[in-house]
Amino acid sequence: MIVERIGGILLHPTSLPGDYGIGNFGHEAYKFLDFLHQAGQKIWQILPLGPTGPGDSPYQSFSAFALNPLLIDINHFVNKGLIQPDELAEARVENTGEVDYAFVSNSKTRIFRKSYQSFINSAPDHDKIAFNSFCKRHKLWLDDYALFMAIKEYFEGIAWYQWPLPIRKRNPEAMQNFRKMLAWETGYHRFLQFVANCQWTYLKAYANDKNIRIVGDIPLYISFDSSDAWSKPEIFQLDRKLKPILLAGVPPDFFSEGGQLWGNPVYDWDYHQRSGFRWWKHRMEYNLELADIVRIDHFRGLAAYWAVPAGAENAIDGEWLNAPGEAFFKAITPKNGSLPVIAEDLGFITPDVDELRLKFNLPGMKILQFGFDKAEANPFLPHLYTPDYAVYTGTHDNDTVMGWYDNLDDEDRQKFHDYAGSDKTDVNWQLIRMAFASVATYAVVPLQDVFGLGSEARMNIPGTPSGNWKWRFKSGELLPEHAERLLLFTKLYNR
Repeated sequence: MIVERIGGILLHPTSLPGDYGIGNFGHEAYKFLDFLHQAGQKIWQILPLGPTGPGDSPYQSFSAFALNPLLIDINHFVNKGLIQPDELAEARVENTGEVDYAFVSNSKTRIFRKSYQSFINSAPDHDKIAFNSFCKRHKLWLDDYALFMAIKEYFEGIAWYQWPLPIRKRNPEAMQNFRKMLAWETGYHRFLQFVANCQWTYLKAYANDKNIRIVGDIPLYISFDSSDAWSKPEIFQLDRKLKPILLAGVPPDFFSEGGQLWGNPVYDWDYHQRSGFRWWKHRMEYNLELADIVRIDHFRGLAAYWAVPAGAENAIDGEWLNAPGEAFFKAITPKNGSLPVIAEDLGFITPDVDELRLKFNLPGMKILQFGFDKAEANPFLPHLYTPDYAVYTGTHDNDTVMGWYDNLDDEDRQKFHDYAGSDKTDVNWQLIRMAFASVATYAVVPLQDVFGLGSEARMNIPGTPSGNWKWRFKSGELLPEHAERLLLFTKLYNR
């Protein structure tokens, strides 16, 4: 049963301040956790931590298991004596409030490669033993991922399904040749995962010591250009030429006349059932090492999923196909019967989705911004909640509260003020109070809404291929009064 009422903040690590163009797992992350502790918050919710491809979306990653090397704190390499302090200068840049992914990737890659060569040459034995132990422990995914990234770089970044046929199909001779030819590069990518994992593990332990739980995020679907699709094509519905038969998406609705065609291959659920959901078990176990709770994005796809024939121009001609949700959750639920999962059950939800969520006692999601339209019995209004939910003022896919408020029409804006019973000041704090006061077990607020920022601070606009995932805050913007106000609501509403 869900019983403890807790609150927290949604902030992806890329949005943290710092000197190197992107937030990371270093000093500023620890300072942010100190702020959460002072504010009485018990949740730090993040987005997926995987390495990102074109478009920089954490929901389109090169791996279901790997961490994004760009989140590594490069001061680590100086502290370990692998590079000199002045070698960090090329990566240092003013925090403009946005991530420059191209600059960060180029500058950090040069530092990463120097550090790995230095690690090979001069690292103490205990560090090399720890590295080898990490590689052995994570061999099931790490070997394929490291080789995948090395080959991708060898072919100048092109997708694996455009590689020459022998290596695309993992011909044993081709695999052996590439392992030999790219041995240094493969070790390099293992090394980056080792460093990222160590830094994140220490950061998570620091959070847990302060009674703060990490809420991670698992995208239901995997990018087609990923080490998982290349190394385990059998888990997806692909044809003999390794091309997707069906693609994931959602059907047309009020927001999109053509639906949404995401381009991800859909799973071969028959294979997963025959294998006892082995790949999914491994994925969940690893994600629950990285986080204390995980949010499953597009949860409804575990009850039934919208499948669109490959080659379609939009999602109109798809169909609903059943997924083995009950068998899936029975397989991945630990023996103690507790599965710390939040189900992202937004969008077109049918009774079977609710039944699946309730059967396994999983909290769903409520978005306060969705509550204030002309519908009288809107299920996103707090007085209609039950405790088995996590409530958000908004998520990474929504506008900020102030951006949303500024774009309301007069009737919906008046409905909000009538409901809140307050004046037109501090709109962001009115919604934060509403979330914390609700009966929902979890109340989570994007940091942008704590700051009261407008649409310029929005993290993502769904359906747009570029320009997203960039927002950062600056050192000094997180103030004691922010912590004091959050703490007041936390105490007032028993969170």
